Amino acid sequence: MKIVAISASQVPSKAANSIQALKAVHALAHNGHDVTLIVPDAENAEEDRKRPTWPELATFYGLHTEFHLEYLPVASRRLFFASAVWRARQHQPDLLYVWPLQSAVLGLLSGLPVILEMHDLPSGTFGPLWYRTFRALGGKKRQAIITGALKQALEAEYGRFSDGEVVLAPNGVEIERFAHLPDPPIARRLLNLPEAPTLVCAGHLYAGRGAELFLDLAARLPGVRFLWVGGNPRDVETWQAKAQARALNNVLFTGFVHNAQLPLYQAAADILLMPYEREIGISSGAGHSAQVASPMKMFEYLAAGRAIIASDLPVFHEVLNETNAVFCPPERPGAWEGAIRALLDDPQRRQALACQARTNAARYAWTERAKRILEGFAGNS
Repeated sequence: MKIVAISASQVPSKAANSIQALKAVHALAHNGHDVTLIVPDAENAEEDRKRPTWPELATFYGLHTEFHLEYLPVASRRLFFASAVWRARQHQPDLLYVWPLQSAVLGLLSGLPVILEMHDLPSGTFGPLWYRTFRALGGKKRQAIITGALKQALEAEYGRFSDGEVVLAPNGVEIERFAHLPDPPIARRLLNLPEAPTLVCAGHLYAGRGAELFLDLAARLPGVRFLWVGGNPRDVETWQAKAQARALNNVLFTGFVHNAQLPLYQAAADILLMPYEREIGISSGAGHSAQVASPMKMFEYLAAGRAIIASDLPVFHEVLNETNAVFCPPERPGAWEGAIRALLDDPQRRQALACQARTNAARYAWTERAKRILEGFAGNS
């Protein structure tokens, strides 16, 4: 099937929305579809040579199956949503696969079958209006919604969905990238990390991601190494300074790591941490992430085959459970300390959690997610 996808994310970008879009489109291409992704032209990119090559993108995002990437020059972000649909129609696609609500509506009005990925409740002044319009319009359409919690919230606000209108599509993981990871001590040697019990947290350092709790735990557990992988330079500098001010010599913030390298860093962990707070910041600074989130690192953690300790947020229980993770209230550092000590003292328990996590990861492959989203959709071939 010929698919044109539209994302408003910058490419390349370290933002989760950019990584998620590239992973989702990559899975469509890997499943054999002819895929073109249209994105806004990078700011100040006046020459094609400034755009990344496919090998550069593949390394940055951890991709292997090539697809078409089209940069669309526009005078403003608002013009992009309409211009992208106009450009998509020139490709004569069988399906328009989009993230922006505006493009979803305009795609339907153009007579194209549309699949809309939903990762949060509509926001801003006009977001709810665009979403209501999409729901009201006829045509071939489907929504891929990342969590059951988000589906319930959308139904509570905008009315129940009809049969076939929605498919639940949590984020995913490329299982093959985690198939032959070394044991933690070997991974640490490969990364030139000290040999010691090691806890790893991956992701950005936005508000609500648990960096304060991370430092508190490092202070409580001086014999354990704490490694935070990821984060923008300014955030990394801020939290490194906070660690130094508290004389925490067992903490390391790596800064950004290419997606292709993340599995080895996660393999270096004895325990992987998800210390989210009850209010979680995102790259745009707004949203309802703590209530409806489907963090990509959660699925990578499962595939890495390590024990997981996660904040006890209801939405995480859609994927994690007591057989593959340990849950702690985000506001109780003592509970986290106790859980960490208990797991470090019990290798068999860690191994049992790790084995179950790896088993459960198989159901969240990006390629299977793509198949599920398209399954039974009118026009699918």
